[in-house]
Amino acid sequence: MDIAVTGIGIVSSLGNDMDTLWGNLTEGRSGIIPMDTLHDLPVTFGAPAMGFDPAGYLGKKETRKMDRYALMAVCAAIDACRQAGIEDNVLPTNRVGVIVGTAAGGMATIEQQIDRFSTGGSRHVSPRTIPMFIPNMASAVIARHMGVRGPGMGISTACATGGHAMALASRLIQAGDADCMIAGGVEACLTPFSVSSFASMRALSTRNQDPEHASRPFDRDRDGFVMSEGGAVFVLEGLEHAQKRGAKVLCLIKGVGMSQDAYDMVMPDPKADAVVNAMDAALRDADIKPEKIDYINAHGTSTPLNDKMETFAVKRFFGDHAYKLKISSTKSMTGHPLGGAASLEAAICSLVMSKGIIPPTINLDNPDPQCDLDYVPNQAIQSSVSYCLNNAFGFGGQNVVMVLGRGDE
Repeated sequence: MDIAVTGIGIVSSLGNDMDTLWGNLTEGRSGIIPMDTLHDLPVTFGAPAMGFDPAGYLGKKETRKMDRYALMAVCAAIDACRQAGIEDNVLPTNRVGVIVGTAAGGMATIEQQIDRFSTGGSRHVSPRTIPMFIPNMASAVIARHMGVRGPGMGISTACATGGHAMALASRLIQAGDADCMIAGGVEACLTPFSVSSFASMRALSTRNQDPEHASRPFDRDRDGFVMSEGGAVFVLEGLEHAQKRGAKVLCLIKGVGMSQDAYDMVMPDPKADAVVNAMDAALRDADIKPEKIDYINAHGTSTPLNDKMETFAVKRFFGDHAYKLKISSTKSMTGHPLGGAASLEAAICSLVMSKGIIPPTINLDNPDPQCDLDYVPNQAIQSSVSYCLNNAFGFGGQNVVMVLGRGDE
C-alpha cells in the first residue's frame, strides 16, 4: 500500500512555512549565523529557527507549559493537519495516531532546571520539569491538542528519528492499526550544554569566523556539522483513504528500509553494509528498480567520515547509475537539526518533485576526490524528478531510507 502525504508542517532555520523554506533553498541561502548564547564556547554559531512564534498558534499561557522542541512539534502538526483538512476531527479520533520523535528531548528545560537546582536547591525545580523534557511529550501534546486517540508514541534514533517515525507510522497504516497518522521529528537542542557536548567530540565545525560557509558537505575542507533547530510533521494516510475523502496528495511514501550498523556508537561503518542494506530494502519495498531513482537528498552531514561513507554506499548500491543521479545535502543551508533532519528533508523532497527544481549543496568549492558524484554544487538546477531517496543515519548506526514518489503519478 502506498502511503499518501496529505499535509506537511515545518520549522527550520530557513523559514517556518514551505514557501519561505523553498525560496531560500533554491537561492542557496544559509541559515547559519553567530549566536550570542554560544559566544564563549568552542563553537559560537548555529542555525536557529528564526521567527518561530508558538504564541501565534497556542497563546502565551500555553507556551509556558512546553519545552521549545514540543512547541515546534505541535505548531508543525497544526499546519500539517490544516493542510490535510483534518484539524476539526473529520476522521474518527480513535483511527488517527501520532508518532513524532526527537533525538534529545527538552534540553533547554534540562539545562535551566539543573541550574536552578544547583543554585537554589530542590525547591526551585519546576513541577513541570519532567513533562517538559521527556522525549515522548511531542506526540502527547499533539494528540491532546488535536484530540486524537489512535496509536501514539515518541521515538528517538538520533539523526534518523524523523525518518523512523514516518516509517513506523506508515507500517501502522499498512497493518490496519490506523487510517491516518501524524508523524515526523523535531529538535530544539541548540543550547550551550548540547553544543559543548558535541564540540568535545570534535563533531562540529569550528569555523567561528565564517559560519555561513561552515557546513560544506562533500567538500575537501569540511570539518564537522553545524547544529540547527527544526524539523517537519506530516499527515500520512493510505492512498485510497486519501482519495476517497478528496484530499490533495502532496507526495507518496513508496517504500522504507531500516537497518543498523552494529559497528560503533558514533562512527559510521566505512564498509557501509547496513546502509546499503537499508537502500536495498527501501527499493524492494517500493518495488522499483534502482535506475528509477532520480534524486537523493543525502544525509550529507559535512563530517569527514559520513560524507565519504555515504558516497561509497551510493556507488556500491547503484553502480553505474550513481554517476547519473542528482544528489544534494540541504544541511549545507539548513544546518543539521538532528532528530528533525530526516523529516525536514522528506518535506524538501516533496518540493523537489512538485517544483522540478533540485536545491544545491552550497559551499562545495573544493570537492573531496573520494566524493566524486554529482552533488549539484552551489546552484539549484531544473530537473524533472519522479522518485527520490531520502537517507538518514543516526549515532549508534541506526539507519532509515525512504523512497518518495510524486503525488500525481
